[in-house]
Amino acid sequence: GICRVGGRENFFHCFKCGCCIHHDLRLEHKCYEKNLHRNCPICLEDLFTSTKSPTILPCGHPIHKSCFLKMNRELLLNSTDPQMWLRANACPLCQKSTRDLTSLWEAIDREIAATPMPEEYRDKRVDILCNDCSAYSNVSFHILAHKCLDCGSYNTKKT
Repeated sequence: GICRVGGRENFFHCFKCGCCIHHDLRLEHKCYEKNLHRNCPICLEDLFTSTKSPTILPCGHPIHKSCFLKMNRELLLNSTDPQMWLRANACPLCQKSTRDLTSLWEAIDREIAATPMPEEYRDKRVDILCNDCSAYSNVSFHILAHKCLDCGSYNTKKT
């Protein structure tokens, strides 16, 4: 197979994934058979034969590191919208969060506490699916966001 440029001392070969991975990722590496034998979800270039450096997101999906950073920059450019922060920090394939967003969840908690719902919506409930833990919940409706009852994430969608 083809191994990444950068020296044998900087990479280890994962035989299940069929690719070389930087030593810094050894402990957090999630093994998926032939993981890089697919296209980058942003630029659609083949990850295995590409000369651009791939990265493996916490969910296990591979992507070009430069494509992921560019996507983040474009989504966050001049945006203070929490939904854009969420999209910029989510896998473009499965929507799982790509980093710890506890500080964002705390900010959304404060916004929700400061934004009471009108009387006619206070008893309304919605079914949601959490993109981070895959749990289904029935939660109180709020115009800003819906919090997962299992993991506390706001990375959710109505079902």
